[in-house]
Amino acid sequence: MCGLAGMLLPAPLASAEALQAQALAMGQALHHRGPDDGGSWVDAEAGIALAHRRLSILDLSPLGHQPMASADGRYVMAYNGEVYNFAALREELEPLGHAFRGHSDTEVLLAAILQWGVEDTLQRCNGMFAIALWDRQERCLWLARDRVGKKPLYYGWAGDTLVFGSELKALWQHPAFDNDIDRDALTLLLRLDYIPAPHSIHQRCYKLMPGRVLRLDAAAVAAGASAHRPEQAQRPYWDARARMQAALAAPFQGRIEEAEEQLDTLLRDAVALRMVADVPVGVFLSGGTDSSLVAALMQAQSGQPVHSFSIGFTDSGHDEAPLARELAAHLGCDHTELYVSGADALAVVPQLPAMFDEPFADASQVPTALVARLARQGVTVALSGDGGDELFFGYTRYVRALRNWQMLGRVPGPLRRWMGARSQQQGEASRTGGLAALLAETGARGIGDVYRNRISRWRDPVAAGGGG
Repeated sequence: MCGLAGMLLPAPLASAEALQAQALAMGQALHHRGPDDGGSWVDAEAGIALAHRRLSILDLSPLGHQPMASADGRYVMAYNGEVYNFAALREELEPLGHAFRGHSDTEVLLAAILQWGVEDTLQRCNGMFAIALWDRQERCLWLARDRVGKKPLYYGWAGDTLVFGSELKALWQHPAFDNDIDRDALTLLLRLDYIPAPHSIHQRCYKLMPGRVLRLDAAAVAAGASAHRPEQAQRPYWDARARMQAALAAPFQGRIEEAEEQLDTLLRDAVALRMVADVPVGVFLSGGTDSSLVAALMQAQSGQPVHSFSIGFTDSGHDEAPLARELAAHLGCDHTELYVSGADALAVVPQLPAMFDEPFADASQVPTALVARLARQGVTVALSGDGGDELFFGYTRYVRALRNWQMLGRVPGPLRRWMGARSQQQGEASRTGGLAALLAETGARGIGDVYRNRISRWRDPVAAGGGG
């Protein structure tokens, strides 16, 4: 991974030296994201500064250095991620007159923006990315994030200055960033175990939502956070709900065997695109369906054993390492496993705040940190099965939500309303399951309410100490 950071002033009142020093400090806070190279770019007349930390994956030469300017000098970009279809985009751009010095996806992305504009280019990109792009002609800043938000991007106000970066710790480097805790964000944390975009743990500070693009200029910065409405300002260039509705309106009409074949083709292509790198690539292997499928598709398309990594837990009733080991042997992977104790896992906990910067209550962060540390000893990039359950109905809570909603549909309306009124008396007891949990769902207006009840950690987070 790489890291980006920067700031935009409401008026060009800082010297180039001051901007440069602040940008370097913000970039240095992200050194762990990009230990291979670092750079900064400032334009004091415009009041803009960009910083970048690079983990070299494609084009390891200095030609991939960032921040990078477009061929005509109009755009300057700091970018984190990968555009997997960059080679296809390059083939499309070359006949249109674009020439390339290196073979990085950064250079292709800039050429595409020159050719098609920002939002059209984002729609053409297949990848994971967070982008900060300065348009020197229009004097405006573009922030963009990939469709599902795999790459993080924060922005907010430090005093009267806009600051942005891949992690909050970059924003903290600005001396005017003293933003208080957002109690509404705490409410969301208590309900969901994480803080969803566009919120962050700080007031006057936001996450860019997945599939969104944000355009800001000095006037927008001068207007301040009080005038900023992230839900309106962050424009969608891709919308998951709209794509879902389009798929439901025109469902697949073929046989199940044809669906399986098309899915196999899509998954193989997706895995192959993610294996393109100038550094070693491996896979996190838990032995579960999702990571096992990714490992199998990697090995099927690799001329040498794929590096696989797994973590095992001693004295645990939930140890998937033997299954991962068996699968790796079956596929012919070059497998590495590490067994850790409960004490080893607990030793990671004090390090988590530095990894995430804001509260995050998913217990999977501990084994993920351990396996990532193990993998880094052998590879630079690792694929995983994350997202498979969400895409393919893998969690039992999906089945339970459907079942409960169907059950509620058989309950007469007056009885449901009576049960719903009684559910208010259950309080947080509904978190423990059983009759109290069912009662809590009787007031549901749709399956979305049922599912929200299923994933809510605290049913009344305001009473538990959150905001309003």
